[in-house]
Amino acid sequence: YHRLSIMLTIYSSVRMRENGKTREKTLTMGTLNPQVKAVEYAVRGPIVTKAGDIERGLQQGQKHPFTEVIKANIGDSHAMGQKPITFLRQVVALCSFPELLDSSSFPEDAKQRARRILQGCGGQSLGSYSASQGVDCIRQDVAVYIEQRDKGVPADWDNIYLTTGASDGIVSILKMLVSGQGRSRSGVMIPIPQYPLYSAAISEMEAVQINYYLDEDNCWALDINELHRAYQAAKEHCHPRVICIINPGNPTGQVQSKKCIEEVLHFAYEENLFVMSDEVYQDNVYSPDCQFHSFKKVLYEMGPEYFNTVELASFHSTSKGYSGECGFRGGYMEVLNLDLEVKAQLVKLLSIRLCPPVSGQAAMDVIVNPPLPHEPSYLQFHKEKSAVLGALAEKAQMTEQILNTVPGIKCNPVQGAMYAFPRIFIPPRAVEAAMSLGMSPDMMYCLRLLEETGICLVPGSGFGQREGTYHFRMTILPTTEKLKVLLEKLRDFHIKFLKEYAPLEEPKRSEDDTQEALKQFR
Repeated sequence: YHRLSIMLTIYSSVRMRENGKTREKTLTMGTLNPQVKAVEYAVRGPIVTKAGDIERGLQQGQKHPFTEVIKANIGDSHAMGQKPITFLRQVVALCSFPELLDSSSFPEDAKQRARRILQGCGGQSLGSYSASQGVDCIRQDVAVYIEQRDKGVPADWDNIYLTTGASDGIVSILKMLVSGQGRSRSGVMIPIPQYPLYSAAISEMEAVQINYYLDEDNCWALDINELHRAYQAAKEHCHPRVICIINPGNPTGQVQSKKCIEEVLHFAYEENLFVMSDEVYQDNVYSPDCQFHSFKKVLYEMGPEYFNTVELASFHSTSKGYSGECGFRGGYMEVLNLDLEVKAQLVKLLSIRLCPPVSGQAAMDVIVNPPLPHEPSYLQFHKEKSAVLGALAEKAQMTEQILNTVPGIKCNPVQGAMYAFPRIFIPPRAVEAAMSLGMSPDMMYCLRLLEETGICLVPGSGFGQREGTYHFRMTILPTTEKLKVLLEKLRDFHIKFLKEYAPLEEPKRSEDDTQEALKQFR
């Protein structure tokens, strides 16, 4: 089919030339929107494309020094083998096929939720458009959830907007904030390392990216002095208008302390910055010394002067947490202290995409309105949720411990989220070799790792890092057994890589240390 398509294209071109006509394509790399060309998204970048090619080759019988590709590049829980939460799928199934409401196979609490959602849908069908802000009863459930999460801090459902994953909300708010030309162009403060959605959106909108660096030597903490440095430097060439925070962190896995959040909010108040708080990993906190604090709750506790004035957008999603329902593309944002006229403009902007997927809205409803202790589904739901989060906590600890046994790799504690972002030593000769190939050293490292072991990771350069340092991001989502295999292969590859480009002493000690660390998780 592909050959036939090429032949028809060539034949058509020849006939047009014979007739004295030539027609060039309207859309070429020369006419393509330059902002599209400038966008980069490392999580689905060239390494992942290469991994897909290798995977297809393996299926067709091509020989490689491994039998499978282990994809640890993206936070896609179900693709890594996590089972769906039964109650969530029951409610969505009932909403999708209401005839099941008459079945005795479904618990009554799931049926009650499905009926309520369907009553809020046009024609009582999940297939109808909802309001652009989302189904009203689901927005109301989100507000109740936020109030309960934040121990009574009031939440108004009119400030809740259901979104197509958290990404949709983040991009929508950034669109509202970007304006001006030259030195008055909007500047967006983002953490480095960062989730590439932010840099991609900033690039597409031609906003100014303002990097503030997280403190790797202090478990990727956010340093208020670094915020002031970045802000003052940026004022020379743009108008800083917004600060973005990811808590718990992606790709860095840190959980911000309450004191740190207070400092950020005070900074935003003093400098008149809009605050965007990406909190999609709020259920993913593993370290016993850490606790998730929502920016909204901390803002409330700072008093009315702050709570009634600082503009804050907070984001959540079905894709992470314990549910891992990436494909439903469900999410919400809560936006506080928005000017009333601007609020109408936000609704107008959201109306362009009509509405988020209503099935995703239903999935979001289950996450914010799970079974209660007196309901029939509670015990199974609690068991499944605890099993997922317990396994992630164990894998977070295992990943950190094993990586730290490998010479030339240093991994901070994975306090939360779903990723490790270890620093890797790349010898000068390897750096030179990478430069001669026209690629970043950690890109070469990850490409070699993929080609020699079948492990697909994302180079740290795709997330941003201090100059002269190198990292990779890996998820902790593979099953425990597969994660052990991944970490052992990674250790062997790294030692071989160092031997190739620099002398290494006592590699045997690393193997012994790794095996000792693995024993703790058997």
